[in-house]
Amino acid sequence: MPPTRTARPGTEVPAEAVAPLMRGIAVLRGLTDADGSLSLGDLERATGLARSTVDRVTLTLARTGYVRLDGRTVTLAPRLMELGNAYLSSIRVPGLLGREADALADELDESVSLAVPDRSGIRFVHQATRRRPMSLSFRIGDLLPAERTAPGTLVATGWGPEEWRTWEERRLSEEAETGFPSLPPGTAPADGLFRARVDAARADGWALDDQLIEPGLLALAVPVRDTAGGIACVLSVVSHTSRYTARGLRDALLPRLRDAASAMERRLRDAPPAGPAPAPGPLASWTAASKQELGREFVESLARGLTVLTAFGDGGAALTLSAVARATGLSRASARRALITLEHLGYVTADGRDHRLTPRVLALGYPPLSRTTLSRIAEPHLAALAGRIQDSASLAVLADDSVQYVARAATHRVMTVNITVGTRFPAYATSLGRVLLADLPADALGSLLDHAELRPLAPHTLTRRTALEDVLSGVRAEGYALVDEELEAGLRSIAVPVRDRAGSAVASINVAMHSSSRTVEECLERVLPELRLTAGHIESELHIASRFTRVAVM
Repeated sequence: MPPTRTARPGTEVPAEAVAPLMRGIAVLRGLTDADGSLSLGDLERATGLARSTVDRVTLTLARTGYVRLDGRTVTLAPRLMELGNAYLSSIRVPGLLGREADALADELDESVSLAVPDRSGIRFVHQATRRRPMSLSFRIGDLLPAERTAPGTLVATGWGPEEWRTWEERRLSEEAETGFPSLPPGTAPADGLFRARVDAARADGWALDDQLIEPGLLALAVPVRDTAGGIACVLSVVSHTSRYTARGLRDALLPRLRDAASAMERRLRDAPPAGPAPAPGPLASWTAASKQELGREFVESLARGLTVLTAFGDGGAALTLSAVARATGLSRASARRALITLEHLGYVTADGRDHRLTPRVLALGYPPLSRTTLSRIAEPHLAALAGRIQDSASLAVLADDSVQYVARAATHRVMTVNITVGTRFPAYATSLGRVLLADLPADALGSLLDHAELRPLAPHTLTRRTALEDVLSGVRAEGYALVDEELEAGLRSIAVPVRDRAGSAVASINVAMHSSSRTVEECLERVLPELRLTAGHIESELHIASRFTRVAVM
């Protein structure tokens, strides 16, 4: 694997650039290109950095919650998505147009994407996919070359001499194809053919990809323009030759695609202005405390530099140096050096006093993390919980009138609760299920209980509906459920909900044990606080990961 490059070849590093920040970004890019995980040795080879430097960088990134260290393996963590979220929030496209794209995908029964330009390529910022045996979709943040995509062809209609020169340099370089790790093998069109396609797209107002990305793949794209007439993003629909011919796709869907693009343009035009500048953050004090605790192993300038990226987002697309300094709690000098470094690496662009994030920010882990699941988010936190309390911990979701285990961390005790992922139990007789039942709307809960058979599974199982409803009312009020020998004799468990960004319980976590190992009082005093702490950690990462992506719960 070649060393990871973060700046354009041949560009001189500014004298005020923050070298540790550049090294940290090289590590994140190396992990991203490797689909999210590498050994420390492979990371050393991928970045060209010294092993001692890799160790310090990864320890710092682990402290920020951006990676996880498991022995000699480094893995990207969902919290890293807050960097890409800052960019996606700053451009406002996914937040304003995502629902329209989702509705269009439902209507057409085809995958629909929104993409934005990134130098001589395009990056996807929203995906509404179809679940089919024969389907293809790229991840949010994936970079593709303009010449092999319909959105890229449209983006190139607005290129000037400098953009065409950049494209030509890339085509002649050794990174003509290798610079796009998500690109399927294929043959790029000749330069003249691409220019002809761009000319046609400029005249027609649409572009068609007829199997340029991959055999069998078709894509039709139209521009969505901002109030100044530039391309805010490109709307595209993706299908397969088993469903359409290239001409058939154009004839069938182009009118609807143009109508959808017009509606999106009105949505952009009528959107309220961006919110106020971000409030001051606690970054400076947090990094100082981490430095004091970890000593020279904590690279404070790296942590501070990355958090400069998170200063953008809800405050609007552009921030001044003063606004960045206020949002991060950094001095103007520190914020300025970080911005200079990020601009050199291509993650920030400056226009006078204003600074903006570029789509390249999505290259910092977003593509591999955008497909994360709730179980993957929960697993390391469940393992940590099980390690602290020395009892098994599980994550489950509601499946009809049952709970289904989707993640689990067991202990190595002689006597332990032995349940495997995929197992289902009746929701009414489990702590995991009662937490989820208690969160249901009254009509949904009533309908479920109307059809549920409340059978005695153990000597103490609640089988009367009125008694169960009373218990669920208490669970709703107290925020936890404790079930004692109702699923099985000798089995005691306690559970709390895991809530999504809207506050709904999408899953629950519990600790299960033999009733002789802890009293009920000990469960409430010792285990419940740990459960709530763990649920909070899972929710924090879930909320970050699900801000602009869908996190599957099963």
